Amino acid sequence: MSHILSKRYSATQTTGNHGGLQVRVADTNIALPIDHATVEVFGVDKDGKETLVDVLTTDSSGLTQTIQLNAPPIEFSLQPQSEVRPYSTYNVRVSANGFNSVRIEGVEIFDTETALQEIDLVHQVQPAPRSTIIPLPDNNLWVPGEPKIPESEVKPLPEQTGFVVLDLVVIPEFIVVHAGRPDAYATNYWVPFKDYIKNVASSEIYSTWPVETLRANVLAILSFTLNRVFTEWYRGQGKNFTITNSTAFDQAFTYGRTIYTSISNVVDELFTNYITRQGIMQPLFTQYCDGKTVHCPKWLSQWGSAQLGEQGVGYLDILRNYYGDIYIDKAPIVSGVPVSYPGFTLRPGMSGESVRTIQNQLNVISNNYPAIKKLRTDGVYGPLTAESVKTFQQIFNMPQTGVVDMATWYKISHIYVAVSRLATLV
Repeated sequence: MSHILSKRYSATQTTGNHGGLQVRVADTNIALPIDHATVEVFGVDKDGKETLVDVLTTDSSGLTQTIQLNAPPIEFSLQPQSEVRPYSTYNVRVSANGFNSVRIEGVEIFDTETALQEIDLVHQVQPAPRSTIIPLPDNNLWVPGEPKIPESEVKPLPEQTGFVVLDLVVIPEFIVVHAGRPDAYATNYWVPFKDYIKNVASSEIYSTWPVETLRANVLAILSFTLNRVFTEWYRGQGKNFTITNSTAFDQAFTYGRTIYTSISNVVDELFTNYITRQGIMQPLFTQYCDGKTVHCPKWLSQWGSAQLGEQGVGYLDILRNYYGDIYIDKAPIVSGVPVSYPGFTLRPGMSGESVRTIQNQLNVISNNYPAIKKLRTDGVYGPLTAESVKTFQQIFNMPQTGVVDMATWYKISHIYVAVSRLATLV
């Protein structure tokens, strides 16, 4: 594909390479999907001119169908020396009766990947509807942010005040992200923990990379984040947030960022894990760099990890190549869930209280997502339970296995908590 000389690939070019796009629309909260919302998808050429590509309508789960869009060949996202931007960009406008419209600019589409764009709409409160425009910056590998300021990988722990107990690593329910440098005046976003990790990974790396590379980078992002949480790094400085989106200090995060199925699945698989060393009780502060514009011998190189993944190296060996003698530990507590994962996969033919818990939670969720059929809460994992689980997985872009592994258990729990909270406000 060396004949493509432009650094910015036009969405209107056709080479036979495609990536998927699905849009989910909700009423300011994932628990309230919006049916019959209109979704317009626009291609953007090299001069910035828009062309309407498709018009979609959401279903009862707030989802559009998945459409295929032109994208540059996958090879451009696998080589750091490529001079062609490895994704095409599209603009998406969403409107619905009674709501203000939202326009997302710069949705990135990669060859062979499925992108999920989540959009929350706000009720129209004035006679004239308003439109919100959310511009998405380029992926950090294509347009790098500020180089990270080096910090120690093991931090001194704050003194216990009697209000916070720091005797173990806990997966928090939310991350409070400061959209600026630590001392700048900026908006704070309350983001569910897994959504934050998916956002950062989709901002920092390419979803087309080998799955072992994705796992290595997601673990580095998880450990970095959990170190900030565990050490109360910014809270200890009198700040009212957990982390910033300044790449000089922390990690790239963009409100409204498109996420990708491959990255989402890896985060769901690993979100309770983190990197650490023998003899310490905290997650390592696992800094990293791109390895192309910035070189960091003692940190993970993102492009270097991609090359190791292409060579068939596993994620743990990739991490040890950069961080040395480390191991993977698991947080024992996930905040904000009513019942912890039982420790084994629930399958058809099984029975017991864990099955009953899933049936009850799916029934509550089905009040807002009617595509999920109501179940008898008999504690028996029969065909109807398996079908409801599979429908849930389809709605929330998970592998449609019909069984409840850790990723599905906690996703069901997360949505159950969201719709339960909403019900108390109605």
